[in-house]
Order: sequence, then C-alpha cells, then structure tokens
Amino acid sequence: MATLLEETETDINAAAENTPAARLQSAMSATRISFVWFGTRKSLTAVQKAQAAESFGAAGDYLSAGKKLLDTRHPRFKAVNSIRSRVRAYWNAVSLPYPEPGIRLVRRESLGSFQEHLQNYRSELNEAVVELEAHYEILRSAARERLGELYQESDYPASLRNLFEVNWEFPSVEPPSYLQQLNPQLYQQQCRRVQARFEEAVQLAETAFVEELSHLVSHLSDRLSGQEDGRPKIFRDSAIGNLQEFFERFRTLNIRSNEQLEELVETCQQIVSGIAPQQLRTNGGLRQQVATQLSGVQSVLDGLLIDRPRRQIIRSPQ
Repeated sequence: MATLLEETETDINAAAENTPAARLQSAMSATRISFVWFGTRKSLTAVQKAQAAESFGAAGDYLSAGKKLLDTRHPRFKAVNSIRSRVRAYWNAVSLPYPEPGIRLVRRESLGSFQEHLQNYRSELNEAVVELEAHYEILRSAARERLGELYQESDYPASLRNLFEVNWEFPSVEPPSYLQQLNPQLYQQQCRRVQARFEEAVQLAETAFVEELSHLVSHLSDRLSGQEDGRPKIFRDSAIGNLQEFFERFRTLNIRSNEQLEELVETCQQIVSGIAPQQLRTNGGLRQQVATQLSGVQSVLDGLLIDRPRRQIIRSPQ
C-alpha cells in the first residue's frame, strides 16, 4: 500500500504535469532557422577612410564609412531578399517565442508541414538566385561605374550561387538523458532549469498574444471611430482580415494558460463575426456599434499590458 507521502508526491507530480509550462513542453519542439546571405556592404579600408576624412578635415580613425557593392533595389535582388522576409514571417506565424536567442517553438504535430514549407522556400530561393546570377554581370558593371576608385574586383565572388541559403534544425532544449544515470542530482537541476525556461516561454507567449491583439483592435477601433476631413476614416479589408488570421493562429498555438485572454479573444471574435468590411463602410450604425464594443475590449487589454511584467520577446536572428 502506498504511503501518505508517496500519494502526496504523486498528486504533486500530476499537478505539475498539467501546468501550462508542462503542456507547452510536451506539445512543442524547438526550432532554429538560420541564413547564409551574401553581404552587399563593406567597410572602407583604412587608406580609403583617411582619404574620405581628409576632405572634411577629420581624422580617419574617427570616421566610419562603407560602400554598397551591389544595387539591392534591382528586381532580381529584391526577389531574393523577399524570400528571407517571408521565411521569417512564416516562422513567427506558426511558432511561439522561447527565452533563448534564435529559438522558437513549433507544435510537434505541425513539424511535417513546417518542414515542407521550408523546403518549398529553399527551392524558391535557389530559383531566385539563379535568376539573380543571370543579371550579376550587369549589376557588377553598374557598381563599377558608381563606385569609381572604390570599386575592387576582389570584393566580388565569381558566382552568387551557394551564397544564399536558408537552413533549419530542431535543437534539443531538454537535459541530456545520460545525465540521469551519470549524475542524477545534476540531471534534476537541469530539469528544473528547463522547466523554468518553459514557464518563461508561457509568459512570453501570453505577452506576444496580448500585444498583437491590442495592436489589431486599436488599429481597427481607430479606423472605425471619428472622421477625417468631415468623412469617416478609411480602413482596408486587412484590418478585419488580420484579426481573422490572429484568431486562427491563437486557436492553433494557444496552450490554455490564461482564461481572461481566451475570453477576450472569444469576445473580439464574436464582435466581428460575419461582418464584411464593406458593411462597416456603408452602415454607420454598425460601424459605431463595433467601434464601441472594441473599445471595451481595448480597455481590458490595456489593463493586461499594464499589469503584465514587461519582458523582451526573443526574436529570430537577423
């Protein structure tokens, strides 16, 4: 028969396993995305900085100066850079922050889709780099003309291929299992450290959700309230669409850690449910009704932002 102490420990462990942090830990996998990207800016040499400083009567070691190697405004270069932005946006949309630089948490059940999306982005990137490569000589010729004496052939690789990459991995944030046998005390210490990290991750996720919802509600409320030049303010369809996207992402990533936040999201969803942007443009009464209801949500969100400890969200590396 189990002793009272054993029963108590069992109850404590069961309660701990049902905390938001434990649910987050069991449902999520750590992910890291990194980029290899050809740098298009380079610092001037000491001699070049001294020459530039001389025209201003300044000391070269007090001057910071660089040169732009290629025109990144070229359509082919913009196409390459846009893929990096899209990868970051996708990663942020399907994941939650984690209190270690460069790591975000993705639902384990979504890892297959996550991998597929990134492989597609990698294929797009390779194709975009091939297109950029076809214009490389043109870009170099333009740089030669614009940089004048600052142009140096050695700054430019023979080819741009293999100089743009997107990579991803799934780093372990759990303590190594061998510690359990090698040093049980150290293993338990590391388990507590990981538990604390996930407790902080819960707070980071809640803060991110509250701040995003507050921004979206505030923007829509502002567009629906008041006038500009005697006419109702103009708002785009995205003011509603972005909220709908938030509701879907919250439903997917929510770990049921904050009932008040869940109620606010549900209330906000009910306010805009079934309402098309055009209805808000043409129906003044509906416009005012929605604006008033959203103001009530905003006031509660403002309270959450004031009461919640300010934490810095760890973002992906640039």
